[in-house]
Amino acid sequence: MTIKILLVLAAGILSGLYIMDPSFYGATDILLDIGLSLLLFFVGIDIGSNKKVFDHLREMGFKIILVPFSAAVGCVAGGIAVAFIFGMPLLEGAAVAAGFGWYSLAPVLIAPYSAELSAIAFLTNVFREILAIVFISYTASYIGFFETVGLGGATSMDTTLPIITRNTNAETAVVAFVSGMVMSLLVPVLVPLIVSILQLQM
Repeated sequence: MTIKILLVLAAGILSGLYIMDPSFYGATDILLDIGLSLLLFFVGIDIGSNKKVFDHLREMGFKIILVPFSAAVGCVAGGIAVAFIFGMPLLEGAAVAAGFGWYSLAPVLIAPYSAELSAIAFLTNVFREILAIVFISYTASYIGFFETVGLGGATSMDTTLPIITRNTNAETAVVAFVSGMVMSLLVPVLVPLIVSILQLQM
């Protein structure tokens, strides 16, 4: 599965660079929305066809919420650790990591503080999504199903959800959706909070 994903991603990059006419680029957003909607529709069918999934989730109860919050804590702690290694202010690393893969929102929230950090946030969160897409299959096979949810971050409710579903099971897919939703809600809260603290320190 990982090889297929890499080949498709590489084919897309090469097509964008050498084959596609620039006039086609404007339609890519619409096509992405349609493609993603279809993928999520079939993921929903897969989840709905397994009636036992919801029984298992009921048994888990509030423990489902532990997945996104533990992933969020791990992300922010990792961002702080990387900032320390590279001699950056620790809260800058936390702000970038708190984007949780939402590369279209995090840079906008960070931009009032620093255009440079905004660019870093964009690249970091883009690469996070790409790496998640590449490594979800490996993680599911050799580490565990719930660990794939953490890789996707906020994207586990949309772009990486089909890949998580393909490599795990319906129960993990539901947890992934809930986790992605919670982490997406945390981004517009955590990032501005960290940025406001950074601005006070200027």
